[in-house]
Amino acid sequence: MKPVVVFRHAASEGAGYLGQFLDQKEIVWEVVRIDRNDAIPTSARDFSGLVFMGGPMSVNDPLPWIPPLLDLIREAVSLNIPVLGHCLGGQLISKALGAEVTKNPVKEIGWGEVTVSDNPTASEWFGTLDKFQGFHWHGETFSLPDQAVHLLASQYCKNQAYALGKHIAFQCHIEMTEKMVQTWCEIGLDEIRASSDSPSVYQPEEIKHDLQARISTLSSIAHPIYERWIQGLVR
Repeated sequence: MKPVVVFRHAASEGAGYLGQFLDQKEIVWEVVRIDRNDAIPTSARDFSGLVFMGGPMSVNDPLPWIPPLLDLIREAVSLNIPVLGHCLGGQLISKALGAEVTKNPVKEIGWGEVTVSDNPTASEWFGTLDKFQGFHWHGETFSLPDQAVHLLASQYCKNQAYALGKHIAFQCHIEMTEKMVQTWCEIGLDEIRASSDSPSVYQPEEIKHDLQARISTLSSIAHPIYERWIQGLVR
């Protein structure tokens, strides 16, 4: 089987739990480090699936690597090669497929409840789960591409995830590890302080409270989602 390719847009926002999951499943995967100017693949045909991680930039920024990534996403979708996006990655998928990425009414940073939509597609991805504590760090949000099915919402952001066939895009983060949370709280401290008046932005001590248990629960939720996603990998 061809490898899964994971696009990393910032050094602190790697594959996280997804990488551990792929290793457990003995699925070969490789990383394209956009933050280190790695060469962008010229075709999605070289991979069994494409994954796009988070990052502090906006998909609306005039960055030279964004247009080729959008082209890769469109090619993958046209070839039915599964695409998975986390936060910025989900926004890239939306933009590539003709939807909009705009400023969210408020910034979300930290743990926050997301509710699962009541539709058959959501049940296919989330089973009987009706809500969970997702991890958030975003100031923008996406609209849904044509024919996409809504999966998740939070109090402060109505579009937290959607599916389009075997493709799935998240605004929230399900890939977090303890180390990632610790690092983000350190490098993002100024952003937290600047947005402390937002009702959906939490302080580092709140974010890190009971962290091991929270991450364990989140990983147990991410696992079956990733399990379903890999069923669509091109073999």
